[in-house]
Amino acid sequence: ISEQFSLSNVQYGNIEFVFGVAFACGSLFFGIVADKVSVRWLYPAILVAWSAVGFATGLSRGFTSLIICRGLLGFFEAGHWPCALIVTQAVMTKGNRVMGNSILQSGASLGAILTPIIIAGMVTGSTDPDIWRLPFFVIGGIGFLWAAFWLMVIKPGDLDRRQDDEIKKVDLPWQKWFRNLMADRRFWGLVLMVISINTSWQLIRAWLPKFLQEGRGYSEGEALAFNSVYFIFTDVGCIGAGIVAIWLVRKGMSAHQSRVLVYLGASLLAALTTVAAMLPQGWPLLLTLLLVAAGSLGVFPCYYSFTQELTTSHMGRLTGILSFIGWLASAPVQSLFGYIVDRTGSYDLNIAVLGWAPLFGLAAFWLLWPTHAESTEADG
Repeated sequence: ISEQFSLSNVQYGNIEFVFGVAFACGSLFFGIVADKVSVRWLYPAILVAWSAVGFATGLSRGFTSLIICRGLLGFFEAGHWPCALIVTQAVMTKGNRVMGNSILQSGASLGAILTPIIIAGMVTGSTDPDIWRLPFFVIGGIGFLWAAFWLMVIKPGDLDRRQDDEIKKVDLPWQKWFRNLMADRRFWGLVLMVISINTSWQLIRAWLPKFLQEGRGYSEGEALAFNSVYFIFTDVGCIGAGIVAIWLVRKGMSAHQSRVLVYLGASLLAALTTVAAMLPQGWPLLLTLLLVAAGSLGVFPCYYSFTQELTTSHMGRLTGILSFIGWLASAPVQSLFGYIVDRTGSYDLNIAVLGWAPLFGLAAFWLLWPTHAESTEADG
């Protein structure tokens, strides 16, 4: 795509910037809608729209149409998360939610594992300059099948919200809930956490193929193959986070403490980007990046579980607000990343710094989250 449309690194970064801003807007919009509309119907409607835009991306004829499609894709993709977190909150107990959110996040990674394999099978060896369009058509059609399957499997009443005994639920109007939320230190701790983990994850994910090909001299086929392995290890990180969290709870640690400890371990793995930036092409580099993969996505199930400690009745709004802030903050960094690469001709500085962001997010979280906070609803 970059070759056919003659995209610079700045333009590539701008495409990711538009995706991020659109994702932020979609998070806020669908977060509000998810608290008002049955997720049983909303979820498949969002996936159908996302699939249609994905299909349309294959019809792009230049930078302008590509960036428009990418923006719409981000908008509808954002609707997945408020719906998904409402589902895990409804069906999982508090102590098991890290594991439930781990499975959720690993499912998202599964698509990233399979996509490079599907793309490689379709485009590798072809001399057709438009061959890149075919994967968009094929993958775009899959969402329609998922929507039909969802409606067959999920019945009315299956997703009634679970109310934790520890949460004091007061069903206040959303305006008062919002005012209470703005005064809650835990919310601001989560704001700083989501900015840090989203920035780290999204930039590494978006720029890893270019780092491998242009920064370390790997071929396109090698980069695609490694990308699949990379996302397998993001799954390992997610599932591993859930398993360790459950083990710690069964050993007597509180659910909240187990999440903090698991997050700390995962963020230390993510910080290995500094090591990766110093390594040349070879197995040590690839192995280090796989550890980064496990850590950079392993923090997310813990973050999702922290958000579920704040509310049940306004879960969609809370998820939407946090995602909006996280994506709006991280999106401009995509363009900055591309600008620095174009100016310096190197990816190393950017990669080295990115992995430390989750640790900074945890430090802010520790400062703002009350040590002995009772798990109470932000409704009051």
